Amino acid sequence: MPKIEMDAETIERIDRHLEEGETRQEFIQELLSIYESEGAFLQESE
Repeated sequence: MPKIEMDAETIERIDRHLEEGETRQEFIQELLSIYESEGAFLQESE
């Protein structure tokens, strides 16, 4: 599995938003889903 490196500050920010039992990967996947559903990716390609 590929790995992504992040600085300690970014990891701490993510960890502050995790719900009980949620992994960082799950959190990032949820962020991407929200980002995609709001059409942000579509707007960038225009």
